[in-house]
Amino acid sequence: MLAILVLAAAGTVVYVKRTYTVQTVYVEGNVHYTEDEIKAIVMSGPLGDNSLYLSLKYKNKGIEGIPFVDVVDVDILSPDTVKIIVYEKALTGCVRYLDTYIYFDRDGYVVESSGIRTAGVPQIMGLQFDHMVTGEKLPVGDEKIFESILSITQLLQKYKLASDKIYFNKSGATTLYFEQVKVSLGNDSATLEDKLMLLTEILPSLKGKKGTLQMQTYDANSGKYVFKPEG
Repeated sequence: MLAILVLAAAGTVVYVKRTYTVQTVYVEGNVHYTEDEIKAIVMSGPLGDNSLYLSLKYKNKGIEGIPFVDVVDVDILSPDTVKIIVYEKALTGCVRYLDTYIYFDRDGYVVESSGIRTAGVPQIMGLQFDHMVTGEKLPVGDEKIFESILSITQLLQKYKLASDKIYFNKSGATTLYFEQVKVSLGNDSATLEDKLMLLTEILPSLKGKKGTLQMQTYDANSGKYVFKPEG
């Protein structure tokens, strides 16, 4: 009887291993890591290629020790096919501090720090602080600056504008950087959206040029601005 049970258990193990060995993997939701990097992270260990094990391992559970990633889910599409769904931490911007990029959320809380500059997250310049602690708010003088950062980044996303850097001077005036083109927006929040809407039409004509587009003063009638080339 014992021998039969042992054989049955062994047969079950062999069946599960053969049937649920992952052959195809889909990855979605990843921004900071490539598909291959996500696969290597999630499918590590002796049973890393078993779809049943993976779905149970990551069910309703976060993933620790992986910067920028909050939660990972593994869905079984078929016994040999899984979909890895990556839920990344929400990032609004980053600042450069001691040769490290400090990434923060919409309220200014430090999410991660990394020596790698992540594409798609604008670098915020002009903020003054002398220390940082992960999980705590960046100790800048005026915390309302984070509302301004959020407002601008949301509008940039809305109008599909990819600004590399955003600079705030002491008076709150804002400058956007698009490769070699600087866009001076001034500090009038009431006309910010109108300016960015027009910017979607203006930027293509400035591709390959170097200089400053002066949009400090908004003229709803003409919609024209001065571009001062450099070099």
